[in-house]
Amino acid sequence: MIRTLGITRFDQCVLNMGLINLCNQESHVGQLIRQLHNHSEDDDASTADPWRRLHQVTLYIPHPNQQYDGIMLEAGLTQGYNLEVKAVADSSQIPYKIPEGGQFVVVMKQKGLDDGFAIAATGFFVRPLALLSLEVIVDMYAPEYESIVVKHPVIRDYPPDWENKLNQFLDHMIPYEALPPVMNHVDRALNPDYRPPTWDEVHLASKGFAGV
Repeated sequence: MIRTLGITRFDQCVLNMGLINLCNQESHVGQLIRQLHNHSEDDDASTADPWRRLHQVTLYIPHPNQQYDGIMLEAGLTQGYNLEVKAVADSSQIPYKIPEGGQFVVVMKQKGLDDGFAIAATGFFVRPLALLSLEVIVDMYAPEYESIVVKHPVIRDYPPDWENKLNQFLDHMIPYEALPPVMNHVDRALNPDYRPPTWDEVHLASKGFAGV
């Protein structure tokens, strides 16, 4: 559970729901990744793993009372419509040296009801481990950051050495293939029996969160 940085229960649920959708190839964002891959100019685009290519994933945290035309906020979050993705053509434009298979993540948070968004965090999505590793902005002007890891809420038993594996991967000590495939259970393309939770289920499961 995230209990620092002024992150509210709602914010935590949005991050959890975003991770759920990122891990599921059949989700809205999973299909976007596949479409980008299929339209790639790479010769092996039809057979290669689309998640090996570097993308920027932008995750938007809306105001909890924000209303949209044509869809309820909860339904949009369940479907992952608050996630955008684009291929990164020039990795030098990314503020990290991301290992192959890692995805660059930008978290944008709505400043107020019917207001615009401001950057709230940057980091990585590590798909095999089903993790978001983020640097949350505490003070934009200091600048001051605090690191957090968001784990998939459905997965109860992460490998005991997951943290070591994550650090080794981010430090370019082990390749993408060496990461344990934790996400296999929560990807409908690999586990047809898996049913992704709805926003209401994710929100209900977080009732013990100390934030507001």
